[in-house]
Amino acid sequence: MECGTAVILTWMADASLFPMARCRIGHGYDLHRLEPHPPEGEGRSLVLGGIRFDHPTGPVGHSDGDAVLHAVTDALLGAIGEPDIGQLFPDDDPRHDGQDSAVFLAEAVRRVNDRGFRLGNLDITIICERPKIGPRKDEMLGRIASILGCERNLVNLKGKTHEGVDAVGEGRAVEVHVVVLLASGAPQPKDHS
Repeated sequence: MECGTAVILTWMADASLFPMARCRIGHGYDLHRLEPHPPEGEGRSLVLGGIRFDHPTGPVGHSDGDAVLHAVTDALLGAIGEPDIGQLFPDDDPRHDGQDSAVFLAEAVRRVNDRGFRLGNLDITIICERPKIGPRKDEMLGRIASILGCERNLVNLKGKTHEGVDAVGEGRAVEVHVVVLLASGAPQPKDHS
């Protein structure tokens, strides 16, 4: 039975008809506090989805603080039951100070492939007041798909605001939610036509 086939289980014995290992779902979440850049604060350059934004504040974090790539990494790792990003790349390890988060995501992709799964689809929601995501959305989608080694149409990205509520709504933080669906089988080759 392929992923996406509808099944109604009417009896516990029916559960054997649906091999759960064929499809895996993962959820990733990240939130980073935003501060002005030094010397006024500790904010790094703002990077979201592998794209650098010209913005007066940036994340306080050990790596480059890319909340999007961190959440995508955790979603992939969670879907295959692996340790999370903080366990694999501890924030007290000096090797990761300022590290490009694409390194973390590439490792998660390697682990997904090694486990025999491929990307079904990935859905990302970025929540921040500023910067506006829409004008850079295509760049972000391209960068994320490139790191994942997949077609862009398998990745979706939305920008939302928090309507002025709490730290995110006041522009003091950026929040990201990611949901991923993995299916068993070899990765689908990218169409280079």
